[in-house]
Amino acid sequence: MAKIIAVALPKGGVGKTTTAVNLAASLAVAEQRTLLIDMDTFGASGLSLGFTNGTIKAGLYEVFNFVAGIQSAIHKTELSFLDIIPINVQSLHAEERLTRLADNRSMLKNFLRAIVHQYDYIILDCPPVLRGLSTNALTAADSVLMPVKSGHFALDAVDKLFTYLEWIREVANKSLQVEGILITMHEPNTRVTDITMRELQAKYRRHMFRTFIPKNISLGEASFYGKAAIMYKVNSRGSVAYLTLAREIIAHAREEQTLKLQPSIVQAAVTQAQTVI
Repeated sequence: MAKIIAVALPKGGVGKTTTAVNLAASLAVAEQRTLLIDMDTFGASGLSLGFTNGTIKAGLYEVFNFVAGIQSAIHKTELSFLDIIPINVQSLHAEERLTRLADNRSMLKNFLRAIVHQYDYIILDCPPVLRGLSTNALTAADSVLMPVKSGHFALDAVDKLFTYLEWIREVANKSLQVEGILITMHEPNTRVTDITMRELQAKYRRHMFRTFIPKNISLGEASFYGKAAIMYKVNSRGSVAYLTLAREIIAHAREEQTLKLQPSIVQAAVTQAQTVI
């Protein structure tokens, strides 16, 4: 069954879509069955993988409107292990309607039940606001990944999201975890970076990823060609960083699975011992 990771932060320009697209692609390269779902009405995830209005048969908009089933909204990509559900919002009216529908925070969670067994990972690219589609994503997710670009406002956004997660756990998703805080567009040896890292380490040390995503021109260039960075320049610093992040997440997921299995292993051993006695 898939691990569902929401990529979220209530601030634009921190690398949410870049992270969602390139993490999903890197997981796919590692032969993890991966689905990327575009939750942002701008549709950047779909565009980043080459999906334009003319190439989308159905998207999240049609799914939420019960016009199409979620299976029919799944699109194959260039990578064998990567699928995508684009959002397919093509007008202001459609955006407003989808926003109203998303007030039902359990919509996405209910739809995902039909496909969650088809994948190892489902990555949700959230908009930079904490309502509607983002709330749907956090209600459906197992964990949330927070991309953070160095700067004072990004730190405030992290604090705001942690507060929001407490509310989500109370009312909608008590098992929601923090996957990690990811430093994006990293520029070492600058004062802003040093201050940001010091503040994050002081408050959220245990949630910090070991991997940093460097500021790298190839990540931006790749989106112009409708490709993940790994399909554009596999040896670029950005591509290598996202592959490293994918390995870190896979290792973490395996550790979690081992911990979940331990109680049953212990119980089996106890049962066996009782039988022998």
